[in-house]
Amino acid sequence: MNILRFITAGSVDDGKSTLIGRLLYDSKSILADQLEQLEKQSIKREDGGIDLALLTDGLRAEREQGITIDVAYRYFSTPKRKFIIADAPGHVQYTRNMITGASGSSLIIVLIDARQGVVEQTRRHSIIASLLKIPHVVVAINKMDLVDFSEDVYNNIVIDYSAVANQLGLTNITYFPISALDGDNIVDASTKMPWYDGPALLQFLEEVPLETDINLSDPRFQVQYVIRPQTEELHDYRGYAGRVSSGIYKKGDEVVVLPAGKRSTISRLEIGGIEVPEIFAPQSGVIHLTDDLDISRGDSIVLADNLPKTGNELDVLLCWMDEKPLIPGNKYYLQHQSKGVRAVIRDIAYKLDVNTLKQEIPQGPVTLNEVVKATIKTASPLSYDTFEFLRQNGSAILVDETSNSTVAALLIQ
Repeated sequence: MNILRFITAGSVDDGKSTLIGRLLYDSKSILADQLEQLEKQSIKREDGGIDLALLTDGLRAEREQGITIDVAYRYFSTPKRKFIIADAPGHVQYTRNMITGASGSSLIIVLIDARQGVVEQTRRHSIIASLLKIPHVVVAINKMDLVDFSEDVYNNIVIDYSAVANQLGLTNITYFPISALDGDNIVDASTKMPWYDGPALLQFLEEVPLETDINLSDPRFQVQYVIRPQTEELHDYRGYAGRVSSGIYKKGDEVVVLPAGKRSTISRLEIGGIEVPEIFAPQSGVIHLTDDLDISRGDSIVLADNLPKTGNELDVLLCWMDEKPLIPGNKYYLQHQSKGVRAVIRDIAYKLDVNTLKQEIPQGPVTLNEVVKATIKTASPLSYDTFEFLRQNGSAILVDETSNSTVAALLIQ
């Protein structure tokens, strides 16, 4: 059974947390004790119903303010598929949290309040979806019950959002008219909108194809751990454990270890301690080579005829996520999958207006939530692909060495 990772995004009070709560509630993914606690917390509701948003708004400050602050992850499954949901904040000041949740998602649900239509945060989150190359976009036009389930309102919003999507180059967009509060078109098709003949949202999430989202043409494998038991029965065992981020590896393949550039051949492949003829994305496994090479955590094993880029100067699109401003020349720790290197931000070419995608000349320091084009110099070479070519191998983060906090998300250009 495969896993769909998706994120919900939209403006404040568009109903993201309620939508997720409705998916969990109607798919019977809530335990009895959770339901009992939910009923107690919802006792103040005037209509006597259950406040489904409480399932995801777990922080006390979130419950008190009625907003989502941090990214909340929830898990549920149906007979057809498993799901990991990231509920992203709607407030502008928490945009960085939305990027965190979206970076590993295969699908984004952009919620739009039927009364408000396409607003600034809708555009901002859609731009982030385009920057992060999220393969599937779902536009859920929520609160249809508050506009009398009007087909005209729905069609006008579809027209408005289509213009935004065309500007951003978003494809694979699917539209749904829903009411998260009442459950219309969430798990079951609604009888209140006879003009809509599409599937319910959950049915779509169960059936959306994910196979095309996995790159099986360009093998990339970063070593996470070198297995060297050094016991009598496993005296000569040397395996390199990690996750295949893309592509396929087979026994007998000629490979190159980067950044050193040394060549060898795959002698054995294992999954769970059992030898297999091949491993492929997104599996985790162990690679054995015919030669004893100096390989450590963060090194890449790639096919000899399909090499990524290697270098220590990167052009990146950078989203700043720290309260303290970015200052060129500051040093950070760059984390690229399991590879960690020291890095310095050298130059900032331009700032990107996330509302218009216009490039602006930098005026003053880069502040929280701003997106810029920058050049980064690393202390040692990095093996990478551009984000546009291979999403799995074209992103990284910057970490402040003093506070150990993540200060920026990077898309390698």
